[in-house]
Amino acid sequence: MLSFTAFGHVNIKGTHKNTIEFTKDKELTLKGDCILGINACFDLKKIKEFIKGREKMVCRISAGNLSDEFGFIPNQKFNDNHEMVFRLGEFASERTLGIRATKAAKHINRDLVENLKKGKKASIYFY
Repeated sequence: MLSFTAFGHVNIKGTHKNTIEFTKDKELTLKGDCILGINACFDLKKIKEFIKGREKMVCRISAGNLSDEFGFIPNQKFNDNHEMVFRLGEFASERTLGIRATKAAKHINRDLVENLKKGKKASIYFY
């Protein structure tokens, strides 16, 4: 298992129909409707090592006493030290960590999204 933390923000909407994103940005505008966590502290080198050779993975997001998870196929060419995107489809840029995700932002537990809107710290786990 590999994990990192991110933080919620009052502008988190979690309504995007195709993607989920975590970013190292410290602020969020209402346009970022796929973003579920800001100020993320992921380590690109550790993630690249962890996904190497894996065909399927799961991401679990926890904030407060709530959690949700989704599956995805890791993109072995992921190489972005600032943003991490998961997509329902198969488009894979360097900022795409996962394709064929089983959920987009709009599918994430709405109570969990509310916790994130309140600025709660989020723990993100990969296994």
